[in-house]
Amino acid sequence: MSKSRVWKFHNDVDTDQIIASQYLLLPNIDEMKGYTFESLDPEFAQKVEPGDVIVAAENFGCGSSREQAPSVLKALGIKAVIAKSFARIFYRNAINVGLPVLVCKELYDDVKESEEVELDLSKGSIIYNEKQYACTKLPELMQTILDKGGLINYLNNGEV
Repeated sequence: MSKSRVWKFHNDVDTDQIIASQYLLLPNIDEMKGYTFESLDPEFAQKVEPGDVIVAAENFGCGSSREQAPSVLKALGIKAVIAKSFARIFYRNAINVGLPVLVCKELYDDVKESEEVELDLSKGSIIYNEKQYACTKLPELMQTILDKGGLINYLNNGEV
């Protein structure tokens, strides 16, 4: 297991806060990703590093159903999003684009921004400050979709 730096966000982070609607006019995800979380932290896209994780409170990804929200996070190299709960459509879109999303009720209250956690997606566990937290262990099919890089890659590889 490798360690990942934490970026911490509050309750009800909506898809407009993840990627504002005016940037959806840009031609591709690579151009959009530089504006991720612009309204919450204008320098987030420049500071985040591949392998970092997002830890959020309740209802992460609420709002509109734009697939670009999890896509820009994945494009920035976010390893996973861990939250107390997710908006259903964001959760499904994240799996579809190949971004791991984990529900963990206890971690948010304990973890501090910029500290490190260790994830074991296959076991559904997180270690922070030598304490182990249980999180959702994805069903085998959803884990396979993630392993293939998302639903389109899964389908294109003739897995169905």
